[in-house]
Amino acid sequence: MLLVADSGSTKCDWIIVKPTGERIETSTMGFNPFFHNSELIISELKKNDLLNLYADEISHIYFYGAGASSNVRNAIVETGLRSMFKKTTEIKVGHDVKAAVIATCQDNPGITCILGTGSNSCYFDGTIVHEVIPALGYILGDEGSGSYFGKKLLSKYLYKKLPMELADSLEKEYGVSKESILESVYNKPNANVYLASFMKFAHANQSHPYFKELIYKGLSEFINIHVWCFENFREVPVHFVGSIAYYFKDCLEEVAKNHRFSIGNIVKRPVAPLADYYCKKLSYPVVINNQ
Repeated sequence: MLLVADSGSTKCDWIIVKPTGERIETSTMGFNPFFHNSELIISELKKNDLLNLYADEISHIYFYGAGASSNVRNAIVETGLRSMFKKTTEIKVGHDVKAAVIATCQDNPGITCILGTGSNSCYFDGTIVHEVIPALGYILGDEGSGSYFGKKLLSKYLYKKLPMELADSLEKEYGVSKESILESVYNKPNANVYLASFMKFAHANQSHPYFKELIYKGLSEFINIHVWCFENFREVPVHFVGSIAYYFKDCLEEVAKNHRFSIGNIVKRPVAPLADYYCKKLSYPVVINNQ
């Protein structure tokens, strides 16, 4: 059996593919080796009933994730996977940028951007992936991401600069306070995921002038830094992967129009195209049958 995974910092999507082509989907928390060690990965994998059920039948694993950008970090993930899937003959761990390229560009040149909990971009020339601007994470970078917008929203709230109706709604729906926010950001793990969790609130209120301006400015900043760095950004399609790009598509299209570049594919979850890619590589039938 084949196991394909695409992991952001918030959530990891998994697809198990049987030799018949039948697919079974599941999910776990996201695994990012910047923040998580092998022991935590093992512990979380063991909590998933489907992964436990098929663990001894998995022969190939292809895992792509945020933070999997060096041999040292990739080894953290691989160690966790090998502990769970002891009979696997091949495990490949790669960066989520590569997964995004496979899901959007196929074999054609293009720019691929990630806009989820974090953000990143690269140019694919049809053979090689080129990264010009580094991903700096939610403290120094991640422009246009869920953690970026969450940080902007909460700082405005704490500074009492958020429109009153939004502040009242935020308090009512999330029970936020200065103490709870500072505790979650500075003392609890996965602050980037906590910050990004407020994008549900942003999406529910995206017609409000405050969020219209916030999202537009944030996406524009992402484009200015992570797309304009490629000299040919107006000559090739610019693809997007991730929940922010998917749920704020209208605003993204407005930004693209004003910055004069063409949007290619917008993919919320790249795990299905990844499964297609590896099914073809391993000569599995490409049959979608989710359970």
